[in-house]
Amino acid sequence: MKSPFWSNLFRNWNSQESEKVTALRQVPVFNNLSDKELDEIEKLTHERKYQAGEHVFKNKAPSEGMFIIISGSVEIYLDSDGSKKVLAELKEQDFFGEIALLDTEPRSAGAVATAPSTLLGFFRPDLLSLMERNPALSSKILTNLGAVLAERLRKTNQLLAAKSDN
Repeated sequence: MKSPFWSNLFRNWNSQESEKVTALRQVPVFNNLSDKELDEIEKLTHERKYQAGEHVFKNKAPSEGMFIIISGSVEIYLDSDGSKKVLAELKEQDFFGEIALLDTEPRSAGAVATAPSTLLGFFRPDLLSLMERNPALSSKILTNLGAVLAERLRKTNQLLAAKSDN
C-alpha cells in the first residue's frame, strides 16, 4: 500500500528553493550568482509587508536600499506642487530603489503600494558589510548594478531624444 505521507514528504527534497531566492534570481543586480552566493544574499535581505496606499518611501526621504516585489504592486511617482505624476507601475519580480545602494542622497521619487504587497529589501549597510566579508561577491553585485544603471540611463536618453524631436 502506498503511503501519502512518505510520498509527499520527500518530493522535491533537494530542489526546494525559498521564495526569496527565487525573487533574487529574477533581478539583474544578482545575475550570474551561484546558488551559494544567492543563499548568502538571502540572509542579508529583509521582508517587509505593505497595505494598499502605504508608502514604501516618500520623495526626498533618506535612502536606504533597493526593494524587490515578491507579491503585490508598487507605483513610483513624483509629487510636485501637489500634483502626482506616476513614473512607473511595478509588479511581482520588478525592483526599484537600487541607486540607494550606491549613495546616501535623498530619494528622487516616491514609492507607494497599490495593493497589499510583500517586498524584499536589500540595504546599503548590508552591502557594505558584504564588501568587507566577501569582496568577490560584492564586486559581482556592483558590476551588475552598474550595468542596470547604464541601461536605464541609455533608455532615459532615448526617451529624452525622442521627446525633443517632437
